[in-house]
Amino acid sequence: MELNLLETIARLVSTPSVNPLGKSASGPEFLESQLTDVLESIFYDIGLPHQRQKVHPGRENIVARLDGRVPPQDGGRVIVFDAHQDTVRVEGMTIDPFKPVIRDGRIFGRGTCDTKGAMAAMLVAASRLAKERPDDMPTIMLTFAVDEEHGFTGIQRLAELWSDDALAASDSIFPCRPHAAIVGEPTELQVVVAHKGAVRWQSHTSGLAAHSSMPELGQNAVYRMARLLPLFEQYQSQAAGMVTSHHLCGAATLNVGLIHGGMSVNTVPDRCTITIDRRVPPGEDPYDAREHVLDFIDKNSHFDFSVEHDAPSVVLLPLADDENGALADEFVGVAREVAGKCEKTGAVYGTHAANYAAAGIPSIVFGPGSAQQAHTVDEWLSVEQLEKSAEIFYQFARRAHSGRT
Repeated sequence: MELNLLETIARLVSTPSVNPLGKSASGPEFLESQLTDVLESIFYDIGLPHQRQKVHPGRENIVARLDGRVPPQDGGRVIVFDAHQDTVRVEGMTIDPFKPVIRDGRIFGRGTCDTKGAMAAMLVAASRLAKERPDDMPTIMLTFAVDEEHGFTGIQRLAELWSDDALAASDSIFPCRPHAAIVGEPTELQVVVAHKGAVRWQSHTSGLAAHSSMPELGQNAVYRMARLLPLFEQYQSQAAGMVTSHHLCGAATLNVGLIHGGMSVNTVPDRCTITIDRRVPPGEDPYDAREHVLDFIDKNSHFDFSVEHDAPSVVLLPLADDENGALADEFVGVAREVAGKCEKTGAVYGTHAANYAAAGIPSIVFGPGSAQQAHTVDEWLSVEQLEKSAEIFYQFARRAHSGRT
């Protein structure tokens, strides 16, 4: 069965798969289980063997396999097409997030750009390949993981499927360790060969609670945090850019994105917490990046109170461009034939590609749409880019040569 592209993306977008992002998850739109069911139905329709993998309650990765002409045990190539199932939240959106509408060459809805467009393009390409079975097609693995927008726990669990123990099992969905991975994200049909990683953690100031009518009896943790925050701002403006930089991704950055303190307006707060996001260019270790920030804070703080720094809550690896050159050149060649201009570039955000690369699998990032439209209140995707991306995925897989390395 060959899938229709616009019908497929509409089906994906109209199926909510909202990541709670660490907040309340009460409501039918949250978590990925409904979308996983839809993907499984699509795999049945195409006729692909598939496997679900539990990550958290109500959240499962799903993987499907399209066998190539040359079996991997005889030297056949295995290529991953990867896209994440989850989207960000929908509060404040100015369009109906789950009723996709096509207007002026754009399709609107949550996830159209990030990244159900790329997912739809991969599915449509796979359905064509499954129907036509080109002579020299490699084995294609479709991997759709959960929780990319918050914790990257889905891709971390997914990597277990090509471990030695998993591959030795008789029911393994992966025939062998993948030889390459194409990760679907909005890149405007350019090939991302390098991107930043990130490390996130919380820092705390403590105080002494008291009634707000007698603040002199307490110690206000929010005021203490207010004295600390300028040091993080100073780090971003003075120190972050001096650590390391990458020719495609730029310099390191830091942002304090969340702050919380106190229990009520009539109580002197005894604790205040901030959440820090430090972006890590290729060539820098995320743990070293965090230590660099803390060293700066320690050397420049002269407070009469202590600051508590938690261990990292999220560590996202950067993607370097030193091992994926041949794959990128191969993909760029196909993309230029279909879409015209296509260049190798870098990105400031993180993706699953870094996890594949860390496992020794050459990886690149590619897909329709602009990152500037991801997570927006009126998220949309160019239909033209969507159509071209589906053709590029198809042509790449058809020409990738099953035994080529």
